[in-house]
Amino acid sequence: MLTIRQAGADDMDLLMKWRMEVLRHVFAVPADNDLHDLYAANLEYYKTAIPSGEHIAAFAQMENTIVGCGGICLYREMPSPDNPSGQCAYLMNVYTKEEHRGHGVGKAVVEWLVEQAKSRGITKIYLETSEEGRPLYESLGFTDMKDYMKRRNFYD
Repeated sequence: MLTIRQAGADDMDLLMKWRMEVLRHVFAVPADNDLHDLYAANLEYYKTAIPSGEHIAAFAQMENTIVGCGGICLYREMPSPDNPSGQCAYLMNVYTKEEHRGHGVGKAVVEWLVEQAKSRGITKIYLETSEEGRPLYESLGFTDMKDYMKRRNFYD
């Protein structure tokens, strides 16, 4: 049986373990690369954003084993016709252990996080996806954003 639970400040070590696994997987970072500074920056983020409610993190569990995770950052942008309240969320860090993929874990995590956003009055949710994750998000109603760009390297 799959359950989703919200991670709290008392889950900091577990959050960091999963965050570093996600970063290594998504960015294909070799296991021997030192991520000390990135670890410290992420830990500081969680220590601030989890208690303040700016970030909601979730774990997917089967029995007593965590098999997946995800998070959603809550923030405010300038109100606009497509988002009059200005309340937004950025879905991130959705990840399922390889041996548990294809069993609805990612879908359950995303649905739970979207409900968390909706319960807070948020109607605009962004995300970045890999090709591997695209079918999941499309099945849940996410679509590509036309005219959206980002600068690759701020320091160039």
